[in-house]
Amino acid sequence: MDVKRVGIVGTGSFVPEHVLTNFDLEKMVDTTDEWIRTRTGIVERHVASRETSSSDLGVEAARQALKDSAIDPKEIDLIITATITPDMFFPSTACLIQSRLDVPHHIPSFDLSAACSGFVYALEVGRQFILNGTYKTILVVACDTLSKITDWKDRSTCVLLADGAGSAILKEVKGDFGILSTHLAADGRGQDLLHMPGGGSRYPATHETVERGLHFLKMKGNELFKIGVRLMARITRQALSECGLTEEDVSLLIMHQANIRILEAVAKRLEIPMEKVFVNIHKYGNTSAASCAIALDEAVREDRIKEGDIIVLCTMGAGLTWAAMVIRWGGIQMKGSR
Repeated sequence: MDVKRVGIVGTGSFVPEHVLTNFDLEKMVDTTDEWIRTRTGIVERHVASRETSSSDLGVEAARQALKDSAIDPKEIDLIITATITPDMFFPSTACLIQSRLDVPHHIPSFDLSAACSGFVYALEVGRQFILNGTYKTILVVACDTLSKITDWKDRSTCVLLADGAGSAILKEVKGDFGILSTHLAADGRGQDLLHMPGGGSRYPATHETVERGLHFLKMKGNELFKIGVRLMARITRQALSECGLTEEDVSLLIMHQANIRILEAVAKRLEIPMEKVFVNIHKYGNTSAASCAIALDEAVREDRIKEGDIIVLCTMGAGLTWAAMVIRWGGIQMKGSR
């Protein structure tokens, strides 16, 4: 009996035009280009204008994915948007994106909050909807404008964070292709390691919360580094084992682009050579949910992924959340722009 499989049939990405370099940051905080590069691997990042929102970036990435897939936008029957920087609490960023695309304007659209793990979480939620027959063609958008919640006086975080969006279209694929396995995980006990205290129902916006800087992202980087390396390596092994594969089978490992040292440490634990690890952190920094989505799209455009390749997406973010997805690439004839 044939196994029903769901695959990615189109990808897209978009980043703001404005580039903020390490040399620019030298003029803003007590840091240097050398310090940032050697400790994070980041050289530059893209930052949205004051007028640009997460949905603006998401719309452009979605349009690219629709074009890439050569699917009629009218076929989209669900939109899932992964973001921790929504345009507003409500309506959802997904609804705002839906209103600007040439898709049916009655289709369900909702946001998903899993921070840097959001893209993989959203892909898996979408996959389940297709497997159970509820929907057939799903648009997943990951978009974040972390610059909006960055304390530009805090050199420990401002050098890392940036803005961007990535997108993918899910559909049933033929043969033994598509998403082979996914592992999602979370541990709320790590909530204080990466969070933004203000703005919600616990600390609604007041003069006091603004003065205390509660509406900026807070991070305990050293602790996150150690935990992140261990958890990302472990969940990657779990996802591979579930579909009968090992680290040696991996063609390309696409991790959340948070820090080059994390990417290197995870790869070392998995005994996967860095030649098989996709790296674009030097160009974009940490774009949260969009990170893996942008990296996947770039890997496709750079022909780093071939038919039949085993691709692993691996992420970790606030929550704490972490996730890994194994994909055998291909299974549908691509007629898009690439």
